[in-house]
Amino acid sequence: MPDSKNIFLFSEGNAGMRDLLGGKGANLAEMTRIGLPVPPGLTITTAACNYYSSTRRFPDRLMDDVRRALGEVERAMNKRFGDPARALLVSVRSGAAISMPGMMDTILNLGLNDKTVAGLAAATGDERFAYDCYRRLCTMFGNVVMHIEGARFEEALSAARERHRAASDVELPAGALRDLTSEFKALIAGESGRAFPEDPFEQLEMAIRAVFESWNNPRAMVYRRINRIPDDLGTAVNVQAMVFGNMGQGSATGVLFTRNPSTGARELYGEYLANAQGEDVVAGIRTPRPIAALQGEMPSIYAEIARTCKLLEDHYRDLQDIEFTVESGRLYILQTRAAKRTAAAAVKAAWDMAGEGLITREQALLRIEPDQVTSLLHRTIDPRARLDVFATGLPASPGAASGEVVFDADRAEALGQDGRRLILVRPETTPDDIHGILAAQGILTSRGGMTCHAAIVARHMGKPCVVGCEALRIDLQRREFRAGDRVFCEGDVISIDGATGRVIAGEVPVVDPEFSPEFSGILDWADAVRRLGVEANADTPQDAARAREFGAHGIGLCRTEHMFMAPDRLPVVRAMIMAETAAEREAALARLLPMQQGDFAGILEAMAGYPVTIRLLDPPLHEFLPDVEELSLAVERLRAAREHGAAIDEADLAAKEGLLRKARALAEFNPMLGLRGCRLGILFPEIYRMQARAIFHATAALRRRGVDARPEVMIPLVGIEGEIAATGAMVREEADRVSGETGIDVHCPIGTMIELPRACLVADQVARHAEFFSFGTNDLTQTTFGFSRDDAEAKFLGPYLEQHLLPENPFAVLDVDGVGQLIVMAVEKGRKARPDLRIGICGEHGGDPRSIEFCHRAGLDYVSCSPFRVPVARLAAARARVRELVQETAPRGE
Repeated sequence: MPDSKNIFLFSEGNAGMRDLLGGKGANLAEMTRIGLPVPPGLTITTAACNYYSSTRRFPDRLMDDVRRALGEVERAMNKRFGDPARALLVSVRSGAAISMPGMMDTILNLGLNDKTVAGLAAATGDERFAYDCYRRLCTMFGNVVMHIEGARFEEALSAARERHRAASDVELPAGALRDLTSEFKALIAGESGRAFPEDPFEQLEMAIRAVFESWNNPRAMVYRRINRIPDDLGTAVNVQAMVFGNMGQGSATGVLFTRNPSTGARELYGEYLANAQGEDVVAGIRTPRPIAALQGEMPSIYAEIARTCKLLEDHYRDLQDIEFTVESGRLYILQTRAAKRTAAAAVKAAWDMAGEGLITREQALLRIEPDQVTSLLHRTIDPRARLDVFATGLPASPGAASGEVVFDADRAEALGQDGRRLILVRPETTPDDIHGILAAQGILTSRGGMTCHAAIVARHMGKPCVVGCEALRIDLQRREFRAGDRVFCEGDVISIDGATGRVIAGEVPVVDPEFSPEFSGILDWADAVRRLGVEANADTPQDAARAREFGAHGIGLCRTEHMFMAPDRLPVVRAMIMAETAAEREAALARLLPMQQGDFAGILEAMAGYPVTIRLLDPPLHEFLPDVEELSLAVERLRAAREHGAAIDEADLAAKEGLLRKARALAEFNPMLGLRGCRLGILFPEIYRMQARAIFHATAALRRRGVDARPEVMIPLVGIEGEIAATGAMVREEADRVSGETGIDVHCPIGTMIELPRACLVADQVARHAEFFSFGTNDLTQTTFGFSRDDAEAKFLGPYLEQHLLPENPFAVLDVDGVGQLIVMAVEKGRKARPDLRIGICGEHGGDPRSIEFCHRAGLDYVSCSPFRVPVARLAAARARVRELVQETAPRGE
């Protein structure tokens, strides 16, 4: 560290030095370089901050270097730091490489003391201005550096306004501000045990230390965690000559954007305050005026601002967020940075800038964050709404919904038929609740994780869902739930926000999604660039049609078990499970066959011309039976009633007793690793044969009508070569049989879902019998880590992330170092055995942008995700290809 250069004047840097100078410092240097009116200053590097964070001391000679650099600023301003006659005042601001607005600290007017304030008053002829600056310094220094609650200063300021009957701070006279400054200094001494420092260089050293320390303040750490910003970047510190927007008439301060950050419209958008300092605009103490009003108040300044905005946007080729100050009729630019913007604004601005020739189409794709696009695809809560949030759960499925509380599926179905808007509230949902989920606008549960039944079904229906909301105490008998001291009964209206997990009292205004022409155009550009195919996970013709509307080129995962959950089918499924012989099971399956055939026909027709990958039955059979505990209680109640002489339905009791015996017989210690997937097909081949016949008969019927049906059959949970060999042969036999019966060739690709580490290790053996692989990364992550997802997310994943034992939730973002390496191995081994092997991913990671980038690099052919994530995946796949092209064309380093 001693040999490093820790200080750069603004005149020494440029925009390419962002990592070292931070975003603010690099942009100040760049604006200085291109000749904009930037007050001079210096930047202390992020490396110095990281040195301080690790050692708790400044690098050697740092303050000596600061003094020397400050001398250059003094010469440029013709002022001296600490000189009462012509005092230079400075601001001390943070500035990380990645913008973190409002998360770290700033101190203005540094360098004022009892002598320099008198000199400033004399030099400007305005005592009020001088003491206005001094009281502001005391407030910010006392709060940021000496850790006194900001509310203490605000209380004193409010009292002063009251004493002087001033409607705002601007109306306080010079004497009041002088008295207030003395009061603030006494408060600092009393609360901190240390007097406000009169030495300007002591002020500066303490302020630099405080800004370094603000890198690790709680709000900055939370912001970094939410926005996935590394903790080791550090913040730069910018020491800049002060210019003053509070010097009376002809002075002002403001913030503006080169385009509207909400809509992307090409217009100057912002606010300003006359006779004010920068923090006044954002503090809400006074009501700012729209920037357009400046054209009437200071027309020449407005014209200069407009020219500057055009220059900065052309230079940076992006929407800019600009801070400015007007001091006695002279414009200064204090900051520019890439503006934070809504998803709609990001799309509109990127589209327009490409049309204007500012950026290329490829650059436009990189300007839009795929995660942002999600907000364009679901109804969302109006951001202007005031919300009464009373609980928070896990955000399982995005979107917003309001409706009456209802506690059971049957009642939800009945009320839904009357057109009532409903939120189904349950401890958890089961296949029995599917009709209620279908009828409701949203689902709220007190138990469950991100892959529980409610979460999975809601995501694929595109319904908002909040799960695992443990603050709820649900009483199904009384038809009410409690959250703290509040009680909500059936019929009360609540709202849920599936994007954040918030549960809100009453109805909230929502905004409907719309595909703007610009968004559709951007997605067309993405399709022209991307190499990865994008398919959808869909289980119904409606889902398939929606996926196609969103641009999916196939169905990468159709879960057949979801088709068994409908109320009219569960009794037949249960009859199949309860069968004591193969003949009885065949009879029940014969009843399911036409139902399945109709399902497959609908999906294949909706996705005509594109592949539809149909996964044969995967979950354990016990999942289709009632809960053992609930069923046991029902049986005990019926038996008790009979013992007490009450008349009961003996047939009902016998049926429940049979179900209970079967449920207990099928119960497993670890169902996830039990009798499921291809193991079911091997032990009960008649189940897989029925499903195969249904697929092939549906295909034959459609092709006879001229529909281009393209099924693919996927065998789940294969880990042994013999499993795929046996089940694949079974499916091919059924294809032979149906082809012979119908005279139409229905043979199709047969592949497997890779969900087990062993399948990756022996992928070359599996590929001998599989024409495609599809990675089921949810189960592959569970079996690789040895985590049960629901248990992990409920119990220890949170602390693991907080303690940085894991960088991300591996169920949300693919674990590249572990699971990813298994995928790479399986791709290499599989293609070595079968070069034309088609490989994709169908777990939830298929809709995560960072996971999609990995899939692109790993050489996969496609990703599959929920219909509502298809546009996100299209954009993310294109961005991965654009980045790859940039790397391919970049000049090689030495």
